[in-house]
Amino acid sequence: MKDRILQFIRTKGPSLPTAIAKEMGIDSLFASAHLSELKEHGKIKISHLKVGGGSPLYYLAGQEDQLQKFAENLGEKEKKIYDLLLGKKVIRDSSLVPVFRAAIRTVKDFASPFQVKLNGKPELFWKWYQLSSDEASAIVRKMLGVKEEQKPKEKETVKPPASEQKKKETQKHLPAEPKPSKPQNEKKQILREPGSFYDELLSYFEKNKIRAIEEKIIRKTEAEFVVEVPSPVGNLHYFVKAKSKKKVNDGDLSSAFIQAQSRRLPVLFLSKGSLTKKAEEMMQTDFKGMKFSTL
Repeated sequence: MKDRILQFIRTKGPSLPTAIAKEMGIDSLFASAHLSELKEHGKIKISHLKVGGGSPLYYLAGQEDQLQKFAENLGEKEKKIYDLLLGKKVIRDSSLVPVFRAAIRTVKDFASPFQVKLNGKPELFWKWYQLSSDEASAIVRKMLGVKEEQKPKEKETVKPPASEQKKKETQKHLPAEPKPSKPQNEKKQILREPGSFYDELLSYFEKNKIRAIEEKIIRKTEAEFVVEVPSPVGNLHYFVKAKSKKKVNDGDLSSAFIQAQSRRLPVLFLSKGSLTKKAEEMMQTDFKGMKFSTL
């Protein structure tokens, strides 16, 4: 039966369980059981895309390109981001508005995430699933206006006269002039004032026995931390995003989630406000594991 199912998918391409059950002349429950077993053993793949009444497609490795035939079954926002990615091939995550930033995370059959280091910091990009890593890198370089590094031609070294060489060596061993000491960060001192958002964050950490390992104060109403949180199984590390907003939206959560992913840490989002309805929904679906707490 399993061999027959594999042959059917090989011939027909990505298929629904109901079509397989009909072809095999068996109940759909038995067909689903066989498909689950084949999936478990790595013989077939299952799509994230849902067709008809919400059923996924079963297909073989190498049939990924055939999934495009079912793209019309995507939701309105998902189909728009699908079309955009198909046309551009590479999309910078930060260039998307929050609603499309969320949508691209759901079209997993067609969008592959990858990171690029910009000014020493990782930034998230998405590539069309059939695009190679080299092709994606070339598009990103073009997008950012970065040229391929060319090796400089070797130049003949001309030795300076002996007297000049001696002068340079003498200068090399002279003690360097002391650098002027940097002034203290006055902005940070202001943020530490009692009653400030930063002070409220410190109070929250003290109350919950949370230890801040790293901190970055972006503005008076926004800060980021890496913290150590005590738990029954030992200390856990979290990336903390803190924003003093009345309403935290899905875009705020998306941004924090991406930053935490780059550090491979779970997220703790702190705010003085509450979540929007859309953000609450995404906490249950796209951002499972993220914790939200009100100060």
